[in-house]
Amino acid sequence: MYLTIKGLILRVTNYNDHDAILSILTHSHGKLTVKARGLRRKNSPLIAPCQLLAYSEFVLFEYKEMYTINEAHTVELFHGLRNDLQKLSLGSYFAQVSDVLSQEDQPNPELLSLVLNSLYALASLNTPEILVKSVFELRCACLAGYTPDISGCIHCGNISPNRFDVSAGHLECSTCKSKDSEGIRMPVSAGVLDALRYICFCDSKKVYNFSIMEDTLFALSELSELYLSTQLERGFSALDFYKTIVLH
Repeated sequence: MYLTIKGLILRVTNYNDHDAILSILTHSHGKLTVKARGLRRKNSPLIAPCQLLAYSEFVLFEYKEMYTINEAHTVELFHGLRNDLQKLSLGSYFAQVSDVLSQEDQPNPELLSLVLNSLYALASLNTPEILVKSVFELRCACLAGYTPDISGCIHCGNISPNRFDVSAGHLECSTCKSKDSEGIRMPVSAGVLDALRYICFCDSKKVYNFSIMEDTLFALSELSELYLSTQLERGFSALDFYKTIVLH
């Protein structure tokens, strides 16, 4: 049985001397685990379309419940990422998050659209990295079922509270905080709150169509990163590497 499908390479794992196992995020089949025979040979035609963060079209052959690549052709390589180690490491972080959130044979077109749009924003639109990172993290949290309750203070209903409970995913006023409550709370300015509400609830096609002050953006980035990692209860090696590059 043959399957022709487009997908984004999320992970490449070496397998014996010449082959590799790929994790590919597709529109209609969710994440697929695929064998790429001969990928590690010097002149393999699969090298370009099967590299990390390549969006390609594949002809797959299924045998014994395992897909093997029969043909592959590049659709988009995001060259703007591959010439910039910092952007490439951030894109790799997006791939790691997407790999964790996607599941085998369960379509997740919203996630694929988000990561493709985020990679394009990094590679071709010169959108600030910190903005792309924040948007990606918050939208991923929503797609994973962790949409925060940001309508108002969870206790009094004030629509302009000044604290965000990262663990519980809700807003509260500093004066409403329970003395016995636990969890990390971060201050939120009016600008951060507006950005949160826009990113979480806007149309997916307009997720990058907003402006934000630089100081507000840094605060948003800290919140979005901590919120996603707290909800997923894990860190990401590519994010750690990205931070070492940024700090230098």
